[in-house]
Amino acid sequence: MGLIYSYDIYLRPENVARALKGAAKLAPPERRVPPLTVTLPGGEQVLLPFTCGFKSEPVDCAGRDRVPLETSLMFPADEAVRAYAEEGGLPVEDGRVQVGYVYLDMSFPAFRDPGYVCLDFWAATSRMSRLFEDSAAIGKVFTDLAEASGAVGCLFDKGDGGPERVLWGTAPD
Repeated sequence: MGLIYSYDIYLRPENVARALKGAAKLAPPERRVPPLTVTLPGGEQVLLPFTCGFKSEPVDCAGRDRVPLETSLMFPADEAVRAYAEEGGLPVEDGRVQVGYVYLDMSFPAFRDPGYVCLDFWAATSRMSRLFEDSAAIGKVFTDLAEASGAVGCLFDKGDGGPERVLWGTAPD
């Protein structure tokens, strides 16, 4: 099995919709699949440019511990992202690069604390995992998303059982 690096954003349940809407803004402007309607626990609906099980059928998160989504995100083209794009033959569009699938697992509740939800954005390939680690721009995208969403923390996780690296956080109330 290859590398599976991720950015984990921990937030209160009432901030999940805001975080998902923020993540949706990272998606490419043009989509080839219909939008996905996600109903969060509590009934709030969010329309996303993502898929669930590579389908666009509505998803109800109520009563589910984990909801896996597939995203396609664009990141600012810093040196690491540009090198990734050149090696993969990916275009730089308006200073950003669409890096491919980034998986998003939503955990209700978060594994570490039942009072929170975790949005786990993980790389689809070992090559992308190395990009996640090497690119300061990608780290900033996820820490900015965490802060804008009212999250309590954003961690970088190498998925190797070792401690995660705290990138951004606030003390819980």
